Amino acid sequence: MSTSTPSSTCQLSQFSACEISDALIKLGSPNGGHIPDVHMLSPASQVKICAPAYTVQMVLASDNSAPKLSSHFVDTATPGSIIVIDAPPQAKNAVWGGLMTAGAQARGAVGVIISGCCRDLAEHRAADFPVFARGHSTVGQSPFVRPSGVNVTLTIHPKDVGNGPDAFDPVTVTPGDWIIADEDGVVCVPVDMVDKVVELAKKGQEIDAKCMADIKAGKGVQASFKKHRGK
Repeated sequence: MSTSTPSSTCQLSQFSACEISDALIKLGSPNGGHIPDVHMLSPASQVKICAPAYTVQMVLASDNSAPKLSSHFVDTATPGSIIVIDAPPQAKNAVWGGLMTAGAQARGAVGVIISGCCRDLAEHRAADFPVFARGHSTVGQSPFVRPSGVNVTLTIHPKDVGNGPDAFDPVTVTPGDWIIADEDGVVCVPVDMVDKVVELAKKGQEIDAKCMADIKAGKGVQASFKKHRGK
């Protein structure tokens, strides 16, 4: 697995999820790294997390062909990582609860991103643990789904989107890719693109600051964009 320089990975945290998505779009990403439909559910106050991905693949419990884990996936989470879970799209149960948050904190994980549901919202918020998910549910993991793989490549598809030419592209999350999540949403930055993303996000941030100053001065959105963005 390739790695990026520590200075660049730290610099990612200087930018919002929106600024990083803008940079990825400029670099040719079809989806800006945006993992759609996933929102902050915990803590109660706004927070931003930025760390490498530790990935977990969930499968339907009826899938007897998929591998089974010998250890609980939380117990093998990497300290300093963000746990990224992909659940089957038809699953309406939670794949994360309060006990898992306690285990993740004990392991030193900094948050969880769930393409699926969680439960025990009050426990996550009381623990001040960042949880981003597509929704929440009253029912737990068993007997609906089970974990089948950790540190595997995930392909996270948008919710309820067709397969036509205008469909939003799925996001690939590889173990070690950088995850940035804040109140606007969740973005995945491939580890080999970090340096370029930092460079473009910094330029975009500076340009937007100039646009904001001119717009507040009454110079108009169109004129400000044309002056600083060139269009």
